[in-house]
Amino acid sequence: QVQLVESGGGLVQAGGSLRLSCAASGRTFSRYTMGWFLQAPGKEREFVAAISWSGGTTGYADSVKGRFTISRDNAKNTVNLQMNSLKPEDTAVYYCAATTFIMHTKKTSYAYWGQGTQVTVSS
Repeated sequence: QVQLVESGGGLVQAGGSLRLSCAASGRTFSRYTMGWFLQAPGKEREFVAAISWSGGTTGYADSVKGRFTISRDNAKNTVNLQMNSLKPEDTAVYYCAATTFIMHTKKTSYAYWGQGTQVTVSS
């Protein structure tokens, strides 16, 4: 099992940047594909980005390609999401998640979830 805790959310103006972090507990962190999802009010939770266990493969939703970067540090049990050129439509609660599947984008494939961190982008 792995426990996940997100941090780094906040309020930022459009065009600004935020860096989200997810700290994982457990000795098997490096076995998991890690993902970030967002959920806007009244909407379904949706995929943002994922990174393979080694960090060698990443994937992004079309809406964030070129603006967001996912990375991980297996020695520190952390996964990060660098968000640049933020837009008001990026406003949501962002969740860190872990799966034993390889690079899945479906939220149903992820067994472990953090509590989420709020990101608000003002126009």
